[in-house]
Amino acid sequence: MVDIRDVLVIAPNFKRRLSGVTSTIVQLAPVQHRLGHRVATLGPGLPAGLPSIRFSDLWQLWRRPRAARARIWHARRNNEMLVGILLKYVLRMRLKLLFTSAAQRDHKPFTKWMIRRMDAVVATNSISGSFLKVPYTVVRHGVDLDVFHPPQVPQDAMEATGLPGQFLIGCFGRIRHQKGTDLFVRAMVELLPRYPAWTAVICGRVTPEHRAFGDSLEDMVQKAGLSRRIVFPGEVPDIKVWYRRLSLYVAPSRNEGFGLTPLEAMASKTPVIATTAGAYSEMVLPGVTGEIVPVDDYEALKAAIEPYLADPARTARAAEAALTHVRSTFALENEANALKKVYDRLLDLAP
Repeated sequence: MVDIRDVLVIAPNFKRRLSGVTSTIVQLAPVQHRLGHRVATLGPGLPAGLPSIRFSDLWQLWRRPRAARARIWHARRNNEMLVGILLKYVLRMRLKLLFTSAAQRDHKPFTKWMIRRMDAVVATNSISGSFLKVPYTVVRHGVDLDVFHPPQVPQDAMEATGLPGQFLIGCFGRIRHQKGTDLFVRAMVELLPRYPAWTAVICGRVTPEHRAFGDSLEDMVQKAGLSRRIVFPGEVPDIKVWYRRLSLYVAPSRNEGFGLTPLEAMASKTPVIATTAGAYSEMVLPGVTGEIVPVDDYEALKAAIEPYLADPARTARAAEAALTHVRSTFALENEANALKKVYDRLLDLAP
């Protein structure tokens, strides 16, 4: 816990289950704290050790912090925006409201109403920003290069999995239609018989409402006789090590807000085949760090994957380029420092 009198930015997290937004907060808050940005998290579902405050501290938002005239409430979800509006406009607390939007869709009327009450808005990419009807600043997500890194120990190697083959291709995330998991599995069923050195792994949770979808994919694999070479480990304890074991990562999503997995893969020295969903096209350099294909275009996805399976040397070159690219462009410190500029403008603090 930190002393709320020293906190200038509150980052609420009002969702218990792990999500992309929660992952962003968990990765970003320690870096912001280390850089002296005076950010604290608030809410359930966050790991111990983060700079944080308690709900019982919120009454002190009527008081000025030590280093500014107000604090910032940095919301990333609609319910967090709503609470910020209540705190500022109903309870008259000393707050500036900031909202980060990753959604790539037209917002509902009530969401638009809340966004108009923000003092500033950040978009995670230009596509998300195009749906906002207010001025915004683009701040792209980054990745923690200390947490996601290239293989270093034997446990990071493909051989540690006990799976057959020499090379591993993966698709991670919740298993559902939106994520395009079916497109990946279908491509593996068609391609892997031609490339016996490769094995595919699909790591991720299947929620009850998507159980039939998940079962249909496993049935497809079983009928193809590929159950040993297309595996479903479920939600693994440590996804980071699985990125390091891969030779190629595929992000076949049909819809994303931003989508961190390509950055996590590239930081792990793994090239990426991705669709145009989310901000993927702003992350991957086609022909250099991987490939970008249209959303829901199965033939294009399969055609993009196959040359990398056929030519492991090409895949290795793309891996080197991916690591260089993510280190130079998507370090988490870049995101933290870009947000600090927004915070300073809101609080009228000198740079």
